[in-house]
Amino acid sequence: MNIQPNSVVALTYDLYTNKDGEEVFVEKAEDSNPLVFLYGVGMMLPKFEENLKGLQPGDTYDFHLVAGDAYGHKDEKAIADLPLDMFKDMEHPAIDSFIPLQDNEGNQFRARVAEISDNSVTVDLNHPMAGQDLHFKGKILEVREATADELSHGHAHGIDGHAGH
Repeated sequence: MNIQPNSVVALTYDLYTNKDGEEVFVEKAEDSNPLVFLYGVGMMLPKFEENLKGLQPGDTYDFHLVAGDAYGHKDEKAIADLPLDMFKDMEHPAIDSFIPLQDNEGNQFRARVAEISDNSVTVDLNHPMAGQDLHFKGKILEVREATADELSHGHAHGIDGHAGH
């Protein structure tokens, strides 16, 4: 079966970015623990899915996504200074650690601690890979039709369709 909307895909990947003109390894999904997802429902980067369309089990892939087609460009407006006394009830965060935050509407998200001064903590709300071009290489392991449950839930229930969710 070819990859198409509403199919469940299991694949391996090696992910690289560019740092100072050098390709740098970021992470991987291997045969023993593949990435499994419901194709075409908006869970994955659109250009990532576009590059996989029509592939079938056994096919390999190797493609690049520019930052604008990946996690976007870094938004300097998404960097904020928070008062240090906000953290008085907890251990002060470390630079480059991620802290949980909540906005006025109750939405929860994580921010990277960029800097700490005497009276403030500077957090970066950009995705950690914002502003970076991505390079994916991998192999399609399995493609199957999504079950009715998976379609109604909007996500894959494992490669066999029966894993817990």
